[in-house]
Amino acid sequence: MTESAPVPPTDRADLRQRIDIALATFLADKRGWMAGVDDALVPVAEALEAFVLRGGKRLRPAFAYWGYRGAGGPDSDQIVRTLAALEFVQASALIHDDLMDRSDTRRGEPSIHRRFAAQHRSAGWAGSPDGFGESAAILLGDLCLVWSDELLHGGGLDPDMVGRARPVFDEMRTEVTIGQYLDVLTQATGDTSVERASKVARYKSAKYTVERPLLLGAALAGAPADVRAAYSGYGLPLGEAFQLRDDVLGVFGDPGQTGKPAGDDLREGKRTYLVAAAFEATDPEGRALLTRRLGDPMLDPAGIDELREIITASGALDRTERRIASLTDTALAALVDVKLEAEAREVLVDLAVVATRRKD
Repeated sequence: MTESAPVPPTDRADLRQRIDIALATFLADKRGWMAGVDDALVPVAEALEAFVLRGGKRLRPAFAYWGYRGAGGPDSDQIVRTLAALEFVQASALIHDDLMDRSDTRRGEPSIHRRFAAQHRSAGWAGSPDGFGESAAILLGDLCLVWSDELLHGGGLDPDMVGRARPVFDEMRTEVTIGQYLDVLTQATGDTSVERASKVARYKSAKYTVERPLLLGAALAGAPADVRAAYSGYGLPLGEAFQLRDDVLGVFGDPGQTGKPAGDDLREGKRTYLVAAAFEATDPEGRALLTRRLGDPMLDPAGIDELREIITASGALDRTERRIASLTDTALAALVDVKLEAEAREVLVDLAVVATRRKD
């Protein structure tokens, strides 16, 4: 996905740049190959370059890298390039998620299905512009998943190392896919329980954001059982806290920072922990209003404010913030007694703050 000249491993800020360079290098190679097949594929290459390289915190490869380093793995360009594969798993999930949610934007730009619908409309092609955009998004999301495999195996690491990590990589991709299905199912059935919301958060986001990347790095490094157990004890609660922060931002976030319209999760009818907690705690009038307005694509700013007020007054926002803090404390406690490389331990503590206190 990206590569650069070797960088001292103590220069943490440069890890993101190295990942970006690896991604850019990989995508440039793919652009050349696709242009050789047909000029009509150049817009596909351009769309994926823009989507993958624009924004993104690179949290997943960062967790994987420091999980690897914490278990004693040495720094190299090969490990950075291999772990950049996680960004293509993320890109696939986001492209498909935006399509399923009918989201107009991602990171302040048109989502992939909207981008290709606009291309169809501008060119005056036959058929439905929206149908074309949806088809393109399915295929581009699938292509990113294919490329995640290619980069994992083509990053330059010893095949035996990659073979150790492959089961973790496969399980991670299975979990995020079934998590996406559970999310769609929960919206369809209208399940408002906190238990269901927590399970969706765990499988759709929490495990593949923190725990599985850490375990991927651990597997590449040949980490012992106690390190792997500590990584799960840290990664699963932290991943859930990360998703809860995302849920709060989806309702209360500043569009200028999140890159998504204000209250978009409310228009999409997301049955998040935040919303489930509001259903559980509000009065019958508030519950009826939530039931009626949640998932209304025509929800205007006044309607969003009304739902925000119910969520806040019910105590759901405070409850969610307390749970984020509790989960983060649990995660950090898991690192206390395990033997890790000192710098990696320090970075994992810092990443916990980055993951749960962000504003976008």
